[in-house]
Amino acid sequence: MKTAELPSGSWLHKPAHMAWLAGEGMRLLPFAWASRVDEGFAPLDASGHLPQHACAELIHTTRMTHCFALAHIQGIPGYAELVDHGLAALQGALHDAEFGGWFADATRKGDKSAYLHAFVALAASSAVVAGRPVAPALLDEAIAVLETRFWSEEEGALRESLSHDWQQEEAYRGANSNMHATEAFLALADATGNTVWLLRALRIAERLIHGHAAASEHVVIEHFDHEWRPLPDYNDDNRADPFRPYGSTPGHSFEWARLLLNLEAALEHAGLAAPGWLLEDACGLFAKACRDAWHADGAPGLVYSLDWASQPVVRARLHWVHAEASAAAAALLKRTGASFYEGWYRCFWEFSASHLIDLQNGSWHHELNSENQPASSIWPGKPDLYHAYQAVLLPRLPLTPSLATALIAM
Repeated sequence: MKTAELPSGSWLHKPAHMAWLAGEGMRLLPFAWASRVDEGFAPLDASGHLPQHACAELIHTTRMTHCFALAHIQGIPGYAELVDHGLAALQGALHDAEFGGWFADATRKGDKSAYLHAFVALAASSAVVAGRPVAPALLDEAIAVLETRFWSEEEGALRESLSHDWQQEEAYRGANSNMHATEAFLALADATGNTVWLLRALRIAERLIHGHAAASEHVVIEHFDHEWRPLPDYNDDNRADPFRPYGSTPGHSFEWARLLLNLEAALEHAGLAAPGWLLEDACGLFAKACRDAWHADGAPGLVYSLDWASQPVVRARLHWVHAEASAAAAALLKRTGASFYEGWYRCFWEFSASHLIDLQNGSWHHELNSENQPASSIWPGKPDLYHAYQAVLLPRLPLTPSLATALIAM
């Protein structure tokens, strides 16, 4: 695996910084306990309580199960039962026994999306690595659904969403769902030992990043029609959508940058060819996102979205964007040893510590307004453990294998 010598004095060399990351992880985990409901895990409010009429959602059930599996793998007592609770929900209340696949929430309505099914595969793979007894059967089903319903061998990417009975398909293709599929595929390769998942991840990255993003000055194109033609005006009337916002989303550029390096390292470890553009595009994505999104409106922080002239659209600062930015900086620092990434790594953590980490009420503020005050126009409450928890784990681990497998080897 290609890595470089870290700069002198790098935070990644500092035992105190590593201990601080570990401590923040230990602080984050208990906050999420309250998300448990009978049917899985539900989103929490800003104080860490379940709102009235809280409903289990697939996104939170999968992400919590994944994170709790990572905690269990590390030897932190009390998380095995939470992992099993999540697995039971994925095999029960959230599972469609009639048509297969999983519902978006416990109301058991709506379409079935590639985005959410990628998280089912991620949660199942982490639970398999964690040694939970029912996890292999869930993983087998998640793989079968991905391969038969979502993966398009012709396109080298995932279809976006289909009706609950799989009969109608949305005429849309999305970068976000395929990005999280890339993450899930890296985990599947480790959990199953099957390198086909690495080759599929490479095909996704080649289409979306080396094809579209690299040709657009390393701006990630998010929205496409079913023939992969960009839709630059998509959601122009709903610019702050939490999953499909208008314009470009710098947070995804950071996320992609890290995943490209994870993929490069995984391919090399497996004895497969890793194209040089994986590193080149990771560097390009990171630099472009920093240049355009940081202080974009004159205030500290990374804005949520930009238009096609790189001007701020939604100026909110979201916690997940900064979590992914620090993780990407750490990955690029390990890969290149360049002090440029050390500086950004420190910058992003200083911002998160000053503005996002909530030492009074727990967890992280999920959204700040343009004055860096807590807000809730896009992400009410504090429903998500996944981004912040991974952000404190990733700098402490190698670029490959994926999180669960890397943690069990520690």
